[in-house]
Amino acid sequence: MFESIRRAKLQRAGLSCGKKRLKHQEGDLVDELRTHKAATIAVYLGFFFVLGLLMKMGAAVIPGTVTPQPIAYICMAAIASALVVHLRVALTEDVEDNAELALVLGTLLLQMGANVAMLDYGNQQSWTGALLVVAMPHAFAPLVLSVILGRKMGLFAAIYSTLLGTIVCVAVNPITYLASSSLIGFLVVLFTKRVRRRNRLFMAGLYIGVVAAVFSLILHEAAGTGLGGVSLGRILGVPFAIGIITGLLVGGLLPVIESLFGATTEVSWLELADLNHPLMKRLSIEAPGTYHHSLVVANLSEAAAESIGANAAMTRVCAYFHDIGKLTKPEYFIENMDPAENPHDDLTARMSALILIAHVKDGVDLAIKHKLNVSIIDVIEQHHGTSLAWYFYKRALDQKAEMIRLVEQGKSKEDDVPQVSEEVFRYPGPTPQFKESAIISLADAVESASRALEKPNASRIEGLVDELVQDRMKDGQLDECDLTIAELARVKASFVKTLLSMMHSRIKYQKGHEAPTSNIITKEAAATAQIHDGMTLVTENPYATGAGNEKKRSARKPPASAA
Repeated sequence: MFESIRRAKLQRAGLSCGKKRLKHQEGDLVDELRTHKAATIAVYLGFFFVLGLLMKMGAAVIPGTVTPQPIAYICMAAIASALVVHLRVALTEDVEDNAELALVLGTLLLQMGANVAMLDYGNQQSWTGALLVVAMPHAFAPLVLSVILGRKMGLFAAIYSTLLGTIVCVAVNPITYLASSSLIGFLVVLFTKRVRRRNRLFMAGLYIGVVAAVFSLILHEAAGTGLGGVSLGRILGVPFAIGIITGLLVGGLLPVIESLFGATTEVSWLELADLNHPLMKRLSIEAPGTYHHSLVVANLSEAAAESIGANAAMTRVCAYFHDIGKLTKPEYFIENMDPAENPHDDLTARMSALILIAHVKDGVDLAIKHKLNVSIIDVIEQHHGTSLAWYFYKRALDQKAEMIRLVEQGKSKEDDVPQVSEEVFRYPGPTPQFKESAIISLADAVESASRALEKPNASRIEGLVDELVQDRMKDGQLDECDLTIAELARVKASFVKTLLSMMHSRIKYQKGHEAPTSNIITKEAAATAQIHDGMTLVTENPYATGAGNEKKRSARKPPASAA
Protein backbone atom coordinates (compact mmCIF):
# COMPACT_ATOMS: atom_id res chain seq x y z
CA MET A 1 0.00 0.00 0.00
CA PHE A 2 2.76 2.45 0.95
CA GLU A 3 4.57 1.70 -2.30
CA SER A 4 1.39 2.60 -4.24
CA ILE A 5 1.07 5.91 -2.35
CA ARG A 6 4.71 6.77 -3.03
CA ARG A 7 4.32 5.95 -6.72
CA ALA A 8 1.17 8.12 -6.90
CA LYS A 9 3.02 11.09 -5.36
CA LEU A 10 5.85 10.73 -7.87
CA GLN A 11 3.33 10.55 -10.70
CA ARG A 12 1.65 13.78 -9.58
CA ALA A 13 5.07 15.44 -9.45
CA GLY A 14 5.78 14.30 -12.98
CA LEU A 15 8.57 11.98 -11.86
CA SER A 16 6.85 8.67 -12.61
CA CYS A 17 4.64 7.25 -15.35
CA GLY A 18 2.58 5.41 -12.74
CA LYS A 19 3.33 1.98 -14.18
CA LYS A 20 4.89 -0.80 -12.13
CA ARG A 21 7.55 -2.91 -13.81
CA LEU A 22 6.75 -6.61 -13.76
CA LYS A 23 9.20 -8.76 -11.84
CA HIS A 24 10.05 -12.39 -12.37
CA GLN A 25 7.98 -14.31 -9.78
CA GLU A 26 9.39 -12.28 -6.90
CA GLY A 27 7.91 -13.51 -3.60
CA ASP A 28 5.66 -15.97 -5.40
CA LEU A 29 4.14 -18.59 -3.09
CA VAL A 30 4.50 -21.21 -5.80
CA ASP A 31 8.25 -20.60 -5.95
CA GLU A 32 8.44 -21.03 -2.18
CA LEU A 33 6.57 -24.32 -2.32
CA ARG A 34 8.86 -25.61 -5.05
CA THR A 35 11.82 -25.80 -2.67
CA HIS A 36 10.31 -25.89 0.83
CA LYS A 37 11.24 -29.01 2.81
CA ALA A 38 7.79 -29.29 4.36
CA ALA A 39 6.27 -29.50 0.87
CA THR A 40 8.79 -32.20 -0.05
CA ILE A 41 7.82 -34.27 2.99
CA ALA A 42 4.12 -33.77 2.16
CA VAL A 43 4.67 -35.06 -1.39
CA TYR A 44 6.43 -38.20 -0.10
CA LEU A 45 3.77 -38.87 2.54
CA GLY A 46 1.02 -38.47 -0.05
CA PHE A 47 2.83 -40.93 -2.30
CA PHE A 48 3.02 -43.56 0.47
CA PHE A 49 -0.64 -43.07 1.40
CA VAL A 50 -2.01 -43.37 -2.17
CA LEU A 51 0.22 -46.38 -2.81
CA GLY A 52 -1.33 -48.11 0.19
CA LEU A 53 -4.84 -47.41 -1.14
CA LEU A 54 -3.90 -48.80 -4.55
CA MET A 55 -2.60 -52.00 -2.91
CA LYS A 56 -5.97 -52.48 -1.25
CA MET A 57 -7.84 -51.77 -4.49
CA GLY A 58 -5.59 -54.10 -6.47
CA ALA A 59 -6.44 -57.00 -4.20
CA ALA A 60 -10.18 -56.23 -4.24
CA VAL A 61 -10.74 -56.18 -8.02
CA ILE A 62 -10.47 -59.98 -8.37
CA PRO A 63 -12.69 -62.03 -6.05
CA GLY A 64 -10.88 -64.52 -3.88
CA THR A 65 -7.66 -62.54 -3.64
CA VAL A 66 -6.29 -62.37 -0.11
CA THR A 67 -6.45 -58.89 1.44
CA PRO A 68 -2.95 -57.42 1.91
CA GLN A 69 -1.53 -58.23 5.32
CA PRO A 70 0.66 -55.84 7.38
CA ILE A 71 3.76 -57.56 6.04
CA ALA A 72 2.73 -56.60 2.49
CA TYR A 73 2.46 -52.95 3.49
CA ILE A 74 5.87 -53.16 5.17
CA CYS A 75 7.38 -54.57 1.97
CA MET A 76 5.71 -51.79 -0.03
CA ALA A 77 7.12 -49.17 2.35
CA ALA A 78 10.59 -50.72 2.01
CA ILE A 79 10.55 -50.51 -1.80
CA ALA A 80 9.11 -46.97 -1.69
CA SER A 81 11.86 -45.98 0.78
CA ALA A 82 14.46 -47.36 -1.63
CA LEU A 83 12.85 -45.17 -4.32
CA VAL A 84 13.23 -42.10 -2.09
CA VAL A 85 16.88 -42.87 -1.36
CA HIS A 86 17.56 -43.42 -5.06
CA LEU A 87 16.08 -40.01 -5.86
CA ARG A 88 17.96 -38.22 -3.08
CA VAL A 89 21.34 -39.82 -3.78
CA ALA A 90 21.60 -40.37 -7.53
CA LEU A 91 19.02 -38.13 -9.17
CA THR A 92 19.12 -34.82 -7.28
CA GLU A 93 20.16 -32.95 -10.42
CA ASP A 94 17.34 -34.48 -12.46
CA VAL A 95 14.65 -33.78 -9.85
CA GLU A 96 15.51 -30.26 -8.71
CA ASP A 97 12.31 -29.12 -6.97
CA ASN A 98 9.01 -30.31 -5.55
CA ALA A 99 7.14 -29.76 -8.82
CA GLU A 100 9.38 -32.27 -10.61
CA LEU A 101 9.20 -34.60 -7.61
CA ALA A 102 5.38 -34.49 -7.74
CA LEU A 103 5.56 -35.15 -11.48
CA VAL A 104 7.73 -38.26 -11.00
CA LEU A 105 5.74 -39.76 -8.10
CA GLY A 106 2.37 -38.73 -9.55
CA THR A 107 3.17 -40.40 -12.87
CA LEU A 108 4.11 -43.63 -11.10
CA LEU A 109 0.87 -43.53 -9.10
CA LEU A 110 -1.11 -42.83 -12.27
CA GLN A 111 0.35 -45.93 -13.90
CA MET A 112 -0.39 -48.02 -10.82
CA GLY A 113 -3.97 -46.78 -10.91
CA ALA A 114 -4.25 -47.58 -14.63
CA ASN A 115 -2.90 -51.08 -13.94
CA VAL A 116 -5.58 -51.66 -11.29
CA ALA A 117 -8.29 -50.37 -13.63
CA MET A 118 -7.04 -52.62 -16.45
CA LEU A 119 -6.94 -55.56 -14.04
CA ASP A 120 -10.57 -54.95 -13.14
CA TYR A 121 -11.61 -54.60 -16.80
CA GLY A 122 -9.70 -57.74 -17.84
CA ASN A 123 -11.34 -59.75 -15.08
CA GLN A 124 -14.77 -58.63 -16.30
CA GLN A 125 -13.81 -59.70 -19.83
CA SER A 126 -12.68 -63.11 -18.52
CA TRP A 127 -9.05 -62.58 -19.51
CA THR A 128 -6.70 -64.94 -17.77
CA GLY A 129 -3.03 -65.78 -17.53
CA ALA A 130 -0.42 -63.71 -19.34
CA LEU A 131 -2.94 -61.59 -21.27
CA LEU A 132 -4.19 -60.03 -18.03
CA VAL A 133 -0.63 -58.87 -17.28
CA VAL A 134 0.63 -57.85 -20.73
CA ALA A 135 -2.52 -55.81 -21.36
CA MET A 136 -1.55 -53.35 -18.60
CA PRO A 137 -0.06 -49.95 -19.70
CA HIS A 138 3.48 -50.72 -18.49
CA ALA A 139 4.96 -48.12 -20.87
CA PHE A 140 3.08 -45.09 -19.52
CA ALA A 141 5.32 -43.80 -16.69
CA PRO A 142 8.65 -44.62 -18.43
CA LEU A 143 7.45 -42.92 -21.62
CA VAL A 144 6.22 -39.75 -19.88
CA LEU A 145 9.28 -39.26 -17.69
CA SER A 146 11.72 -40.17 -20.45
CA VAL A 147 10.30 -37.48 -22.73
CA ILE A 148 9.95 -34.77 -20.06
CA LEU A 149 12.89 -35.36 -17.70
CA GLY A 150 15.26 -37.49 -19.75
CA ARG A 151 15.96 -41.15 -20.38
CA LYS A 152 17.66 -41.60 -17.01
CA MET A 153 14.36 -40.78 -15.31
CA GLY A 154 12.59 -43.05 -17.78
CA LEU A 155 14.72 -45.98 -16.63
CA PHE A 156 14.04 -44.99 -13.02
CA ALA A 157 10.31 -45.15 -13.72
CA ALA A 158 10.67 -48.54 -15.45
CA ILE A 159 12.47 -50.01 -12.42
CA TYR A 160 10.11 -48.80 -9.71
CA SER A 161 6.88 -49.22 -11.66
CA THR A 162 7.93 -52.86 -11.99
CA LEU A 163 8.81 -53.33 -8.30
CA LEU A 164 5.83 -51.45 -6.91
CA GLY A 165 3.43 -52.89 -9.49
CA THR A 166 4.29 -56.41 -8.36
CA ILE A 167 2.95 -55.59 -4.90
CA VAL A 168 -0.03 -53.49 -6.05
CA CYS A 169 -1.20 -56.07 -8.62
CA VAL A 170 -0.94 -58.94 -6.14
CA ALA A 171 -3.74 -60.87 -7.90
CA VAL A 172 -1.55 -61.75 -10.92
CA ASN A 173 1.53 -63.92 -11.30
CA PRO A 174 4.44 -61.83 -9.91
CA ILE A 175 7.04 -63.46 -12.19
CA THR A 176 4.99 -62.72 -15.30
CA TYR A 177 4.42 -59.15 -14.11
CA LEU A 178 8.14 -58.58 -13.44
CA ALA A 179 9.11 -59.89 -16.86
CA SER A 180 6.43 -57.97 -18.79
CA SER A 181 6.84 -54.66 -16.97
CA SER A 182 10.63 -54.62 -17.12
CA LEU A 183 10.77 -55.63 -20.81
CA ILE A 184 8.17 -53.09 -21.96
CA GLY A 185 9.37 -50.31 -19.62
CA PHE A 186 13.02 -50.52 -20.62
CA LEU A 187 12.33 -50.90 -24.33
CA VAL A 188 10.04 -47.86 -24.47
CA VAL A 189 12.89 -45.77 -23.04
CA LEU A 190 15.12 -47.11 -25.81
CA PHE A 191 12.53 -46.06 -28.40
CA THR A 192 12.31 -42.47 -27.10
CA LYS A 193 15.75 -41.25 -28.07
CA ARG A 194 15.58 -37.57 -29.18
CA VAL A 195 11.82 -37.16 -29.39
CA ARG A 196 11.63 -33.92 -31.41
CA ARG A 197 8.20 -34.48 -32.98
CA ARG A 198 4.96 -35.70 -31.41
CA ASN A 199 4.62 -38.43 -34.04
CA ARG A 200 7.67 -40.08 -32.46
CA LEU A 201 5.49 -40.81 -29.42
CA PHE A 202 3.02 -42.63 -31.64
CA MET A 203 5.88 -44.58 -33.24
CA ALA A 204 7.22 -45.50 -29.79
CA GLY A 205 3.75 -46.76 -28.87
CA LEU A 206 3.57 -48.70 -32.12
CA TYR A 207 6.93 -50.39 -31.54
CA ILE A 208 6.13 -51.27 -27.94
CA GLY A 209 2.72 -52.60 -29.03
CA VAL A 210 4.43 -55.01 -31.43
CA VAL A 211 6.84 -56.14 -28.69
CA ALA A 212 4.00 -56.63 -26.20
CA ALA A 213 1.93 -58.61 -28.72
CA VAL A 214 4.81 -60.95 -29.56
CA PHE A 215 5.71 -61.40 -25.88
CA SER A 216 2.05 -62.16 -25.07
CA LEU A 217 1.98 -64.88 -27.71
CA ILE A 218 5.27 -66.37 -26.49
CA LEU A 219 4.02 -66.50 -22.90
CA HIS A 220 0.79 -68.24 -23.92
CA GLU A 221 2.65 -70.78 -26.01
CA ALA A 222 5.22 -71.39 -23.29
CA ALA A 223 2.49 -72.02 -20.73
CA GLY A 224 1.63 -75.25 -22.61
CA THR A 225 -2.11 -74.84 -22.12
CA GLY A 226 -2.94 -73.67 -25.63
CA LEU A 227 -4.97 -70.53 -25.95
CA GLY A 228 -7.06 -71.41 -22.91
CA GLY A 229 -10.31 -70.21 -24.41
CA VAL A 230 -8.82 -66.85 -25.49
CA SER A 231 -8.76 -66.08 -29.21
CA LEU A 232 -5.46 -65.50 -30.99
CA GLY A 233 -6.70 -62.11 -32.15
CA ARG A 234 -7.22 -61.02 -28.55
CA ILE A 235 -3.85 -62.33 -27.41
CA LEU A 236 -2.09 -60.28 -30.10
CA GLY A 237 -4.51 -57.42 -30.59
CA VAL A 238 -5.07 -56.25 -27.00
CA PRO A 239 -1.36 -55.68 -26.10
CA PHE A 240 -0.78 -54.11 -29.53
CA ALA A 241 -3.72 -51.72 -29.07
CA ILE A 242 -2.65 -50.82 -25.52
CA GLY A 243 0.82 -49.87 -26.81
CA ILE A 244 -0.58 -47.56 -29.51
CA ILE A 245 -3.15 -46.03 -27.14
CA THR A 246 -0.40 -45.35 -24.59
CA GLY A 247 1.68 -43.49 -27.19
CA LEU A 248 -1.31 -41.42 -28.35
CA LEU A 249 -2.41 -40.71 -24.77
CA VAL A 250 1.04 -39.49 -23.73
CA GLY A 251 1.22 -37.24 -26.82
CA GLY A 252 -2.12 -35.69 -25.92
CA LEU A 253 -1.35 -35.31 -22.21
CA LEU A 254 2.09 -33.72 -22.63
CA PRO A 255 0.84 -30.10 -22.95
CA VAL A 256 -1.34 -30.58 -19.84
CA ILE A 257 1.53 -32.11 -17.85
CA GLU A 258 3.92 -29.35 -18.93
CA SER A 259 1.43 -26.68 -17.89
CA LEU A 260 0.69 -28.27 -14.50
CA PHE A 261 4.28 -28.97 -13.47
CA GLY A 262 6.15 -26.19 -15.25
CA ALA A 263 8.19 -28.62 -17.35
CA THR A 264 9.11 -28.17 -21.02
CA THR A 265 9.90 -30.98 -23.43
CA GLU A 266 12.18 -30.74 -26.44
CA VAL A 267 9.05 -30.95 -28.60
CA SER A 268 7.71 -27.77 -27.01
CA TRP A 269 11.06 -26.01 -27.34
CA LEU A 270 11.06 -26.70 -31.06
CA GLU A 271 7.54 -25.29 -31.30
CA LEU A 272 8.69 -22.17 -29.43
CA ALA A 273 11.53 -21.73 -31.92
CA ASP A 274 9.06 -20.30 -34.46
CA LEU A 275 10.43 -16.91 -35.54
CA ASN A 276 6.89 -15.72 -36.28
CA HIS A 277 6.36 -15.02 -32.59
CA PRO A 278 5.06 -11.42 -32.19
CA LEU A 279 8.14 -10.34 -30.24
CA MET A 280 10.53 -11.75 -32.85
CA LYS A 281 8.57 -10.09 -35.65
CA ARG A 282 8.75 -6.78 -33.77
CA LEU A 283 12.47 -7.30 -33.26
CA SER A 284 13.06 -7.89 -36.97
CA ILE A 285 11.21 -4.67 -37.88
CA GLU A 286 12.04 -2.27 -35.05
CA ALA A 287 15.54 -3.51 -34.18
CA PRO A 288 16.92 -5.44 -37.18
CA GLY A 289 20.48 -5.28 -35.90
CA THR A 290 19.49 -6.88 -32.59
CA TYR A 291 17.43 -9.46 -34.48
CA HIS A 292 20.45 -10.53 -36.54
CA HIS A 293 22.64 -10.51 -33.43
CA SER A 294 20.16 -12.84 -31.68
CA LEU A 295 20.15 -15.27 -34.59
CA VAL A 296 23.95 -15.49 -34.59
CA VAL A 297 24.04 -15.93 -30.80
CA ALA A 298 21.45 -18.72 -31.19
CA ASN A 299 23.67 -20.53 -33.71
CA LEU A 300 26.74 -20.18 -31.50
CA SER A 301 24.87 -21.26 -28.38
CA GLU A 302 23.11 -24.26 -29.92
CA ALA A 303 26.33 -25.72 -31.31
CA ALA A 304 28.10 -25.21 -27.96
CA ALA A 305 25.22 -26.80 -26.04
CA GLU A 306 25.29 -29.85 -28.29
CA SER A 307 29.04 -30.21 -27.74
CA ILE A 308 28.56 -30.71 -23.97
CA GLY A 309 25.23 -32.55 -24.04
CA ALA A 310 23.12 -29.63 -22.74
CA ASN A 311 19.61 -28.86 -23.99
CA ALA A 312 20.35 -27.48 -27.45
CA ALA A 313 16.73 -26.73 -28.40
CA MET A 314 16.17 -24.77 -25.19
CA THR A 315 19.43 -22.88 -25.71
CA ARG A 316 18.45 -21.80 -29.22
CA VAL A 317 15.01 -20.54 -28.19
CA CYS A 318 16.33 -18.66 -25.14
CA ALA A 319 19.02 -17.04 -27.31
CA TYR A 320 16.33 -15.80 -29.71
CA PHE A 321 14.61 -13.86 -26.93
CA HIS A 322 17.55 -12.85 -24.72
CA ASP A 323 17.70 -9.25 -26.02
CA ILE A 324 14.00 -8.44 -26.50
CA GLY A 325 14.38 -5.69 -23.88
CA LYS A 326 16.12 -3.59 -26.52
CA LEU A 327 12.73 -3.09 -28.18
CA THR A 328 12.03 -0.36 -25.61
CA LYS A 329 14.82 1.92 -26.90
CA PRO A 330 16.35 0.19 -29.94
CA GLU A 331 18.06 3.33 -31.28
CA TYR A 332 20.38 3.48 -28.24
CA PHE A 333 22.12 0.22 -29.17
CA ILE A 334 24.97 0.24 -31.66
CA GLU A 335 23.61 -2.50 -33.91
CA ASN A 336 20.44 -0.47 -34.56
CA MET A 337 21.96 3.01 -34.44
CA ASP A 338 21.94 5.49 -37.30
CA PRO A 339 25.64 6.14 -38.10
CA ALA A 340 24.88 9.81 -38.70
CA GLU A 341 23.26 10.37 -35.30
CA ASN A 342 24.46 9.08 -31.97
CA PRO A 343 21.89 9.66 -29.17
CA HIS A 344 24.56 9.05 -26.52
CA ASP A 345 26.40 12.25 -27.50
CA ASP A 346 23.83 14.28 -25.54
CA LEU A 347 23.85 12.03 -22.45
CA THR A 348 26.19 11.57 -19.53
CA ALA A 349 28.06 8.29 -19.26
CA ARG A 350 25.96 7.30 -16.25
CA MET A 351 22.67 7.94 -18.04
CA SER A 352 23.84 6.03 -21.13
CA ALA A 353 24.82 3.10 -18.94
CA LEU A 354 21.47 3.12 -17.15
CA ILE A 355 19.60 3.05 -20.48
CA LEU A 356 21.63 0.11 -21.74
CA ILE A 357 21.48 -1.82 -18.46
CA ALA A 358 17.69 -1.31 -18.32
CA HIS A 359 17.19 -3.57 -21.34
CA VAL A 360 17.45 -6.57 -18.99
CA LYS A 361 14.51 -5.45 -16.84
CA ASP A 362 12.61 -4.31 -19.93
CA GLY A 363 13.14 -7.77 -21.42
CA VAL A 364 11.79 -9.50 -18.31
CA ASP A 365 8.78 -7.17 -18.38
CA LEU A 366 8.03 -8.00 -22.04
CA ALA A 367 8.58 -11.72 -21.49
CA ILE A 368 6.13 -11.84 -18.57
CA LYS A 369 3.52 -9.85 -20.52
CA HIS A 370 3.79 -12.29 -23.44
CA LYS A 371 3.80 -15.31 -21.06
CA LEU A 372 7.10 -16.70 -22.30
CA ASN A 373 8.59 -19.84 -20.79
CA VAL A 374 10.13 -19.34 -17.35
CA SER A 375 13.54 -20.52 -18.60
CA ILE A 376 13.55 -17.76 -21.23
CA ILE A 377 12.90 -15.20 -18.49
CA ASP A 378 15.75 -16.67 -16.43
CA VAL A 379 18.14 -16.31 -19.38
CA ILE A 380 17.06 -12.71 -20.01
CA GLU A 381 17.86 -11.91 -16.37
CA GLN A 382 21.16 -13.77 -16.32
CA HIS A 383 22.72 -13.26 -19.77
CA HIS A 384 24.77 -10.25 -18.58
CA GLY A 385 25.14 -11.46 -15.01
CA THR A 386 26.69 -8.70 -12.89
CA SER A 387 29.20 -7.69 -15.57
CA LEU A 388 30.46 -4.14 -16.05
CA ALA A 389 29.33 -1.80 -18.85
CA TRP A 390 33.00 -1.10 -19.42
CA TYR A 391 32.80 1.49 -22.22
CA PHE A 392 30.67 3.95 -20.25
CA TYR A 393 32.48 3.26 -16.99
CA LYS A 394 35.73 4.16 -18.72
CA ARG A 395 34.14 7.27 -20.21
CA ALA A 396 32.88 8.31 -16.77
CA LEU A 397 36.39 7.90 -15.33
CA ASP A 398 37.82 9.97 -18.17
CA GLN A 399 35.26 12.71 -17.54
CA LYS A 400 36.09 12.66 -13.84
CA ALA A 401 39.81 12.93 -14.59
CA GLU A 402 39.14 15.87 -16.91
CA MET A 403 37.12 17.68 -14.22
CA ILE A 404 39.90 17.09 -11.66
CA ARG A 405 42.39 18.61 -14.13
CA LEU A 406 40.16 21.67 -14.56
CA VAL A 407 39.85 22.03 -10.78
CA GLU A 408 43.62 21.95 -10.44
CA GLN A 409 43.87 24.67 -13.07
CA GLY A 410 41.26 26.73 -11.22
CA LYS A 411 38.78 26.56 -14.10
CA SER A 412 36.17 24.56 -12.18
CA LYS A 413 34.94 23.84 -8.65
CA GLU A 414 35.45 20.69 -6.65
CA ASP A 415 31.67 20.28 -6.39
CA ASP A 416 31.56 19.75 -10.15
CA VAL A 417 33.71 16.61 -9.94
CA PRO A 418 31.32 13.63 -10.49
CA GLN A 419 31.33 10.63 -8.19
CA VAL A 420 31.93 7.44 -10.18
CA SER A 421 30.90 4.15 -8.58
CA GLU A 422 31.57 0.87 -10.34
CA GLU A 423 28.33 -0.61 -8.97
CA VAL A 424 26.26 1.91 -10.94
CA PHE A 425 27.76 0.58 -14.17
CA ARG A 426 27.16 -3.09 -13.39
CA TYR A 427 24.17 -5.16 -14.51
CA PRO A 428 21.79 -6.23 -11.72
CA GLY A 429 22.27 -9.98 -12.26
CA PRO A 430 21.98 -12.67 -11.14
CA THR A 431 24.92 -14.43 -12.74
CA PRO A 432 24.13 -17.49 -14.91
CA GLN A 433 22.61 -20.26 -12.80
CA PHE A 434 22.63 -23.17 -15.28
CA LYS A 435 24.67 -24.38 -18.23
CA GLU A 436 22.43 -23.11 -21.02
CA SER A 437 22.31 -19.63 -19.49
CA ALA A 438 26.10 -19.52 -19.13
CA ILE A 439 26.58 -20.62 -22.75
CA ILE A 440 24.26 -17.86 -24.02
CA SER A 441 26.03 -15.29 -21.84
CA LEU A 442 29.41 -16.26 -23.31
CA ALA A 443 28.06 -16.48 -26.87
CA ASP A 444 26.55 -13.01 -26.50
CA ALA A 445 29.93 -11.53 -25.56
CA VAL A 446 31.83 -13.53 -28.18
CA GLU A 447 29.49 -12.53 -31.02
CA SER A 448 29.72 -8.84 -30.14
CA ALA A 449 33.50 -8.85 -29.75
CA SER A 450 34.11 -10.91 -32.90
CA ARG A 451 32.73 -8.04 -34.99
CA ALA A 452 35.70 -5.96 -33.89
CA LEU A 453 38.29 -8.39 -35.25
CA GLU A 454 40.40 -7.11 -38.13
CA LYS A 455 41.33 -9.84 -40.62
CA PRO A 456 39.81 -12.68 -38.55
CA ASN A 457 41.64 -15.99 -38.70
CA ALA A 458 41.80 -19.11 -36.55
CA SER A 459 44.47 -17.86 -34.14
CA ARG A 460 42.87 -14.43 -33.63
CA ILE A 461 39.41 -15.89 -33.08
CA GLU A 462 40.77 -18.51 -30.68
CA GLY A 463 42.67 -15.84 -28.76
CA LEU A 464 39.60 -13.62 -28.56
CA VAL A 465 37.34 -16.41 -27.30
CA ASP A 466 39.88 -17.54 -24.72
CA GLU A 467 40.41 -13.99 -23.46
CA LEU A 468 36.68 -13.31 -23.12
CA VAL A 469 36.02 -16.55 -21.25
CA GLN A 470 38.98 -15.93 -18.92
CA ASP A 471 37.72 -12.40 -18.19
CA ARG A 472 34.25 -13.73 -17.35
CA MET A 473 35.75 -16.34 -15.03
CA LYS A 474 37.95 -13.77 -13.26
CA ASP A 475 34.94 -11.49 -12.83
CA GLY A 476 33.04 -14.32 -11.13
CA GLN A 477 30.35 -14.52 -13.81
CA LEU A 478 30.57 -18.34 -14.07
CA ASP A 479 30.82 -19.12 -10.36
CA GLU A 480 27.19 -20.16 -9.88
CA CYS A 481 26.61 -22.31 -12.97
CA ASP A 482 27.56 -25.99 -13.18
CA LEU A 483 29.90 -25.81 -16.17
CA THR A 484 33.05 -27.85 -15.62
CA ILE A 485 36.48 -26.88 -16.92
CA ALA A 486 36.33 -29.71 -19.47
CA GLU A 487 32.92 -28.57 -20.70
CA LEU A 488 34.12 -24.98 -20.89
CA ALA A 489 36.99 -26.10 -23.12
CA ARG A 490 34.52 -27.80 -25.48
CA VAL A 491 32.32 -24.70 -25.48
CA LYS A 492 35.27 -22.52 -26.48
CA ALA A 493 36.27 -24.93 -29.24
CA SER A 494 32.69 -24.88 -30.53
CA PHE A 495 32.63 -21.07 -30.56
CA VAL A 496 35.87 -20.96 -32.55
CA LYS A 497 34.63 -23.51 -35.07
CA THR A 498 31.29 -21.75 -35.58
CA LEU A 499 32.86 -18.29 -35.87
CA LEU A 500 35.38 -19.54 -38.42
CA SER A 501 32.58 -20.91 -40.56
CA MET A 502 30.71 -17.60 -40.30
CA MET A 503 33.66 -15.30 -40.92
CA HIS A 504 35.57 -17.18 -43.61
CA SER A 505 37.09 -15.21 -46.50
CA ARG A 506 35.25 -14.83 -49.79
CA ILE A 507 36.69 -14.86 -53.29
CA LYS A 508 36.68 -11.35 -54.72
CA TYR A 509 33.99 -10.74 -57.33
CA GLN A 510 35.53 -9.68 -60.65
CA LYS A 511 33.69 -7.58 -63.18
CA GLY A 512 33.94 -8.51 -66.83
CA HIS A 513 36.19 -5.59 -67.84
CA GLU A 514 38.55 -5.94 -64.86
CA ALA A 515 41.82 -7.77 -65.05
CA PRO A 516 42.00 -10.39 -62.30
CA THR A 517 44.59 -9.35 -59.74
CA SER A 518 43.93 -11.63 -56.79
CA ASN A 519 41.43 -14.23 -55.73
CA ILE A 520 41.44 -12.94 -52.16
CA ILE A 521 40.35 -9.54 -50.86
CA THR A 522 43.51 -7.44 -50.66
CA LYS A 523 44.95 -5.85 -47.57
CA GLU A 524 44.67 -2.47 -49.25
CA ALA A 525 40.86 -2.63 -48.99
CA ALA A 526 39.38 0.43 -47.31
CA ALA A 527 38.04 0.10 -43.80
CA THR A 528 35.24 1.49 -41.75
CA ALA A 529 35.38 1.45 -37.97
CA GLN A 530 32.82 1.42 -35.27
CA ILE A 531 32.75 0.66 -31.61
CA HIS A 532 30.95 -2.38 -30.27
CA ASP A 533 31.24 -3.38 -26.61
CA GLY A 534 34.30 -1.20 -26.14
CA MET A 535 36.25 -2.76 -28.99
CA THR A 536 37.00 -1.45 -32.47
CA LEU A 537 35.41 -3.28 -35.37
CA VAL A 538 37.16 -2.88 -38.71
CA THR A 539 35.33 -4.06 -41.80
CA GLU A 540 36.88 -4.08 -45.21
CA ASN A 541 35.26 -2.31 -48.10
CA PRO A 542 34.75 -4.97 -50.80
CA TYR A 543 34.47 -2.32 -53.47
CA ALA A 544 38.00 -0.92 -52.99
CA THR A 545 40.01 -2.46 -55.82
CA GLY A 546 42.93 -0.27 -56.69
CA ALA A 547 45.29 2.43 -55.59
CA GLY A 548 42.79 5.10 -56.46
CA ASN A 549 40.33 3.64 -54.00
CA GLU A 550 42.63 3.29 -51.01
CA LYS A 551 41.18 6.31 -49.20
CA LYS A 552 39.80 5.33 -45.81
CA ARG A 553 36.52 6.61 -44.48
CA SER A 554 36.40 7.40 -40.78
CA ALA A 555 32.98 6.99 -39.27
CA ARG A 556 32.01 8.57 -35.97
CA LYS A 557 32.51 6.03 -33.21
CA PRO A 558 29.31 5.48 -31.22
CA PRO A 559 29.41 3.98 -27.75
CA ALA A 560 29.31 0.32 -26.92
CA SER A 561 26.16 -1.69 -26.87
CA ALA A 562 25.31 -3.75 -23.83
CA ALA A 563 24.89 -6.69 -26.11
